[in-house]
Parts: sequence; structure tokens; C-alpha cells
Amino acid sequence: MEDERSFSDICGGRLALQRRYYSPSCREFCLRCPRLSLRSLTAVTCTVWLAAYGLFTLCENSMILSAAIFITLLGLLGYLHFVKIDQETLLIIDSLGIQMTSSYASGKESTTFIEMGKVKDIVINEAIYMQKVIYYLCILLKDPVEPHGIAQVVPVFQVPSSGLQLKKARGVEG
Repeated sequence: MEDERSFSDICGGRLALQRRYYSPSCREFCLRCPRLSLRSLTAVTCTVWLAAYGLFTLCENSMILSAAIFITLLGLLGYLHFVKIDQETLLIIDSLGIQMTSSYASGKESTTFIEMGKVKDIVINEAIYMQKVIYYLCILLKDPVEPHGIAQVVPVFQVPSSGLQLKKARGVEG
């Protein structure tokens, strides 16, 4: 069984949550973020290059233009490889564990597996971000030394949703 819902992130961007049920003990949640906008990429590139051209006209040094092109290319590659996430997947197998996979815009994938025996609880955490309360899903890991303690808090998805959207997804009104 499979269904898909649309939500918005804290900046108003569209997110698509796809849920797949393979069996009663195996579920997968896939969160897709919007692709990189050509408009925003062009705006940033033009801004950097126009600033460099302005400095070039003042200094008459061609190294400024070369440096601007180099910095723009390195910045774009760094953004695509380390920051821009296209898709996040959460695979839950009840008796085995939780696998979290992040797919970046450059094609890089990062996978983390957490054994079910290490999971203490799964909670919805809240934080304040730019005068908004945002909610995000977290996994609390057991502390091996102290039985009632929490060793680590692991956020499930990198892209937090607004509180109103999350409450609607859970069926809570108000």
C-alpha cells in the first residue's frame, strides 16, 4: 500500500511525503524536497559576478573576475554536495532497526542505521526558529551506562515542517 501527501517546510517550500507499507512490520517513509531552482541559481551567480565586475572596473585587476568565477563554482559544488538534500528516506523494520538515508543534489547518499535495541523512544521535538515554533521527528537512543538516560537525540529528517502542517498530518486540530 502506498500514499502521498504534500506539506510545506518552514520557508514555505513544498515537500512530498510518500508512505509505503511492505508488510505490517516493514514501513518506508520518503520525504522529497524541491529541486534546485534555476532562477535562484542564476540570481546568485549574477549577483556575485556583477559585484566582481564592479570591483574589476575600480581596480582594473583581472584576477578579481577569475576569483569570482572560481568562488562561484566552488560554492555551488559545495552547496550541492553537502547542503542541498533532494530526498530523505526512513525505512523501519520492527524487529531489526531504523535506516535513514539522505540523497543530496550532487548524487551523494548518506545512510545511517540504528538497531532497534538502541532506540529508547521516538518523539516529536519542538524548537523556535525565526519567531516560529517548528516540530521535527527525533529518535532517542538509550544510554548504555545509565538505563533511564538518553545517550543521543537523532533528528530523523533534515527538513523540519511547520507545526500546523505536522498537526494536520497527525489529525490534531487547533
